[in-house]
Amino acid sequence: MSEVNRDITLEFANTEFTFRLTPEDVTKYFNATTQNNKVAPANNMLVSTVQQEQRAALKPFLVNPVTVMELAGALLEEYSPDIGLIVKKPSTTQSA
Repeated sequence: MSEVNRDITLEFANTEFTFRLTPEDVTKYFNATTQNNKVAPANNMLVSTVQQEQRAALKPFLVNPVTVMELAGALLEEYSPDIGLIVKKPSTTQSA
């Protein structure tokens, strides 16, 4: 299992941004996300986890909600440990 507190660096627009994600950050994001509220929690996660000295440089990218969701998605995908999950498909044959 990988570390639960992780520094993750994303590079876009020829700039690197480093985010420090913790289980609490991810839980807060998921708990705040609702059917009608997805972008604001993602934005909050990005702003609160990016290195403080990079916050001002990140904010212009957060005006586009699609960019916000893409960045948050990339962070969460990288944060997630590889647990070897396999989804088994149901058999198409009927048992007696």
